Amino acid sequence: MPVADRKITAADIVAADAFAAERKARRAALIPTKKLRRVEVGPSATFSFENFDTLLLQVQGMLHIEKGGDAQLADELAAYNPLIPQGADLVATVMFEIDDPVRRLALLRKLGGIETQMFVDVDGEKIRGAPTDDIERTAEDDKTSSVHFMRFAISDAHRAKFRDPKAQIAVGFDHEHYAHMAALSPATRAELAKDFA
Repeated sequence: MPVADRKITAADIVAADAFAAERKARRAALIPTKKLRRVEVGPSATFSFENFDTLLLQVQGMLHIEKGGDAQLADELAAYNPLIPQGADLVATVMFEIDDPVRRLALLRKLGGIETQMFVDVDGEKIRGAPTDDIERTAEDDKTSSVHFMRFAISDAHRAKFRDPKAQIAVGFDHEHYAHMAALSPATRAELAKDFA
């Protein structure tokens, strides 16, 4: 199936008993890919770039845990299929991870609107992310969510730079209270380039 048409369907889902037997091995097999697709940015945030395989495992895992059958499957597909890159974009789950709930709340209250200040930087050109859903991620009290689902539309010229070892590529934030960037390693760039058609 072409990258641009990739969706999870019921045909991709392994039967519950088979998945239970294979779950540990499937998760272990995907760990190297997930490590390449996870980028720590600053002290508290991570970008986890999604693809068909990471999201299929997520859907399968949710079905395994909740055992909701066909009705749950429809909900999971509706939630996760929009996160699969379609050949001209990157999609990331961006999380603010702080174990201490008091510190987490204090930071999230300072980060209102951060969903408009996330970017992929390709040789100095910032590509702004857009939320993959229409859920408001910043509350009236200016507290942002700890999880954001972001899509970055990557042009043909920028996609070519992912394969150019001389190009500088980073991800980050330019929010006044969280201004951090992280350069992508060559291995991560190569992995993310697989998302492009």
